[in-house]
Amino acid sequence: MALIRWQPFQEMDTLQREMNRLFDDFLVPSGRRELGTAFVPAAELKETETALHLKLEIPGLEAKDLNVEVMADSVSVSGERQSETTTEEKGIFRSEFRYGKFQRVIPLHTQIDNQNVQAEYKDGILMLTLPKKEDEIRKVVKVNLG
Repeated sequence: MALIRWQPFQEMDTLQREMNRLFDDFLVPSGRRELGTAFVPAAELKETETALHLKLEIPGLEAKDLNVEVMADSVSVSGERQSETTTEEKGIFRSEFRYGKFQRVIPLHTQIDNQNVQAEYKDGILMLTLPKKEDEIRKVVKVNLG
């Protein structure tokens, strides 16, 4: 029987990598991840000098099926997804249905003027233009170097 040296720190590193992989698989939305019937829309947030531009990928829904709520520091998008996939191969008919409610809340790092938000939904892409509040645009922070 051979003796193997126990290396606890190497085992802890392995455990940490496995836990990170597990959480990445279930908690980090990447693309159009679907977990069972849960759906998490992919999001992209860009900032300009005067506004934040949020783009969400929500295919298979109509604008009337979406609920968009804009607060001063976050955006919430929710809805109910219903999709059907039908295939026929060698005389076998296969149909898959996916139903489920979804919600995604996106925190914003700057205060926005939620009274003047512009929205457009086209081809499964929701685009929101979120103008910054005037005091956020003009905010200058002095840095003390000494």
